[in-house]
Amino acid sequence: MIGRIWKLGDDINTDILAPGGYIKLPIEQLAAHCLETVNPNFSKSIKKGDIVVAGKNFGVGSSREQAAQVLKILGVASVIATSFGGIFYRNAFNLGLPVVSCKNVDDLKSNDEISLDLRLGKIKNMTRGIELTTEPVPDNLMKLIEAGGLVPSLEAKLGIFKGEN
Repeated sequence: MIGRIWKLGDDINTDILAPGGYIKLPIEQLAAHCLETVNPNFSKSIKKGDIVVAGKNFGVGSSREQAAQVLKILGVASVIATSFGGIFYRNAFNLGLPVVSCKNVDDLKSNDEISLDLRLGKIKNMTRGIELTTEPVPDNLMKLIEAGGLVPSLEAKLGIFKGEN
């Protein structure tokens, strides 16, 4: 995948991604408040296929799956961070949002265009002409991403199709 970077800092918690004050709103309305305390224009400016890059503890906090869901709704193609909250990491893959760990995100800047190979764990920063490595996404998690998440994956395995009774 190829995308433009949105660079964030450390400790982006689930309440910053999906603010509790808006949690009862429909998910599309909740998404409009994603990251607004960090970047008030994020939800209005993000483009489908953009990639979020952050430091340590991305998605730390509560177990709300809406934190990963709003990113997916906004069109985020992937999240690259130094480390992730464990529950966020699981929720992201369960919703079909690929997330990868990269130890050196300092070489990735906002608006850089990168190519991310999830299977090989390779990032090519086309803006700066550098390459980085990430943890490759294991095959079982790639299957979840390709299916669109856990529920679509299970529906396919069980032969359940939307609209079928």
